[in-house]
Amino acid sequence: MTATVADTDAPTVRRVSVARGYRFELVKLLSQWRVRLLVLACWIAPAMFVAAVSQQSSLPVDTLFGRWMSATGWAGPLVMLGFSGTWALPLLTSMVAGDVFASEDRLGTWRHLLVAVRSPRRIFAAKALASLTVILLLVAGLAGSSAAGGLVAVGNHPLVGLDGHVLTPADAAGKVLLAWVCVLAPTLALAAIGLLGSVALGRSPMGLLLPALVALAMQLAQMLPLPVAVRLALPGYAFIAWNGLFTNPAQVGPLLIGIVVSLVWSGVATALAYLLFLRRDFTNLTHDGSGRRAITAGVLPLVVLVGVTIAVVAPATGATGSGIEQEKVQQSVATAFAHLYRLQTKQLNRPDVTEAQLKAAAACTKGGDRVAAQGPGNDWRCVVTWHLPDVEAAGTAIYQLDVSAGGRYVADGDGPKEVNGYFQVRTPTGDVPNPLWQFDGNVELLPTALKG
Repeated sequence: MTATVADTDAPTVRRVSVARGYRFELVKLLSQWRVRLLVLACWIAPAMFVAAVSQQSSLPVDTLFGRWMSATGWAGPLVMLGFSGTWALPLLTSMVAGDVFASEDRLGTWRHLLVAVRSPRRIFAAKALASLTVILLLVAGLAGSSAAGGLVAVGNHPLVGLDGHVLTPADAAGKVLLAWVCVLAPTLALAAIGLLGSVALGRSPMGLLLPALVALAMQLAQMLPLPVAVRLALPGYAFIAWNGLFTNPAQVGPLLIGIVVSLVWSGVATALAYLLFLRRDFTNLTHDGSGRRAITAGVLPLVVLVGVTIAVVAPATGATGSGIEQEKVQQSVATAFAHLYRLQTKQLNRPDVTEAQLKAAAACTKGGDRVAAQGPGNDWRCVVTWHLPDVEAAGTAIYQLDVSAGGRYVADGDGPKEVNGYFQVRTPTGDVPNPLWQFDGNVELLPTALKG
């Protein structure tokens, strides 16, 4: 008879938990000199930039809220937000998420990592979470540093919104924080695209550049006169839709749609990256990604996603055309003029007057009588009329408007000089240009019924 003895002393191999793998990947990311340099730059450079620009006589008036950088410290983080959405955040996501998997291909360390962790699923989760943590750290640095630089250099003063109404310092702080939180959604979408490129393209430099290239393509699309449904269906629109937070009432409709679209893109791109990662051959040390697989499993699903989001957004919002219409422009200009007229009255120490007493109205045309008054362009012309108490004659002022495809416009005063011409106004915080001379505004692209 043969006796069978169970080997109870054999060592058992325990899989590494996701939490432990996450800590390992996070330490590995933060140990790279490139990532450390990015963190240091994001936490120091914005404060220095905002503080330096705020003290200049020539401000970046072409940038949204740039003309208010010398008046309040809350304009600085918004200027930085506009720059970050265009350039900084796409590049940061490329440097972090776009390289988190490709670095293992370059170093040839996949087999060692699999032996240690013993689960491709846990490896993917750990790397995705670690890259997300670093990206959030970088975004927090950009927001906090720029706000600190503005407050130290200029001070905690009220901020003028995009419809001319004045936000208290507390309201401005809340809106600025909310705007930065909202752009996390499109940042996550770019990060997910970075994960997809890093998995699908391996050591190829295109994987590293994919988020930046996608962001550039979406920025170019936002500059084109596309239908509003197409514009809202792209995740990049959330990088500019935060403008609507600074009107009263807030134009949250486009922003909410942009956030939802961005989150959908983030989920789809992450799922595609996950499926590709589980199917890859880790025994091939020269793996450079599969171009055919990257197209069929990566690019094509995202193209289909664009079509699906357009098909959903268009009927759900009822938006047609560019969304920039004569009535909307007239209402926006009249509202902003009324608010800024009150601000000018206060700065010049004149008797206060309410918006109801002013009864401001605007009549706007585009390119003459033969051109339909709709769509973007720099050929908009508005004549604003208003009334003062106990004055029979109505006041008039002329503005030339440059309306962008995204709904933002710059109104340039064209007379009379004593109303909207250029002159300095003395305020408790220093001399500032006449608020009615030039101002920024925002046109709601969605139908009126969908306003937040």
